[in-house]
Parts: sequence; C-alpha cells; structure tokens
Amino acid sequence: MRFVIQRVTNASVTVEGNVLGKIDKGFMVLIGIAQTDTKQIADKMVKKMCGLRIFDDENGKTNLDINSVGGSLLLISQFTLYADCRHGNRPGFTTAGKPDMASPLYEYIIEESRKYVSDVQRGEFGADMKVELLNDGPFTIILDSDDLA
Repeated sequence: MRFVIQRVTNASVTVEGNVLGKIDKGFMVLIGIAQTDTKQIADKMVKKMCGLRIFDDENGKTNLDINSVGGSLLLISQFTLYADCRHGNRPGFTTAGKPDMASPLYEYIIEESRKYVSDVQRGEFGADMKVELLNDGPFTIILDSDDLA
C-alpha cells in the first residue's frame, strides 16, 4: 500500500463538475492499493499517517499531528501509484489491486481514518477525478507499507 501525503492549505476533488470533497488545512492523500494488501496493512498505514507530526508548533518546528491543528483529510484512490515503468514507455499496472478487492479496502481506509480524524472527505473510486490543492511547504511524504515495521 502506498500513500502520497501532501500537507495542504486547501484541497478539493471534483467528478463530472460536482465537488465531492473539499478541505482546508490538512492532508490530501493519494492512496495506492496493491493486490497483496490487507486490512491489517491498512490499519498500520492509517495509524502512521494520522500520527505524523508535520505541522508547525508555536516555535515553527514540525511537531504537531493533524488532530493538534484541527486538520482534515481528503482521501483519493489512485491505482497509478503502482505503475511499473521498468519495461518500455507504457506503464504496467499488474500489481495494483483489482477493483473488486481495492474498492472495499479504500472504503475501509476511509472508515478507519474517521477513528482518528473527525473531518474525512473523499474521492470516488475508479472515477475520472479532478484534484486541486495548495501544497503547504511544499510538504510531501510517501508512505509505503513495505517500509513500515
């Protein structure tokens, strides 16, 4: 599982001209799910994401987590995080989770995130989404479940 976490001043996701999710201060997170991912892996990823201390404290140090600043989450599914670009110029996506398993796991991630953060917004799995954001910093972190203990 891969999360690309961007600390944002604001972010939104639109599908067919309709805004599905919109946040102010918080994280806009692109979520890639692999065919081998599980709820247990999702639990670790969500806990790590929500515990990241990457907001400034009163001294300007990145020392506060998302709840400490009243932040929100915007969670976007993105299978292209599992693009395999090793051969040729056309990426392959064979390791990305197939929709029948990835969609329920994406929904699970959203529900688990709500246990940590009160305002969780979302995109639409499998849709052609337009995502806008103002990256704050810029501050971007990549979490990969293969790298978590």
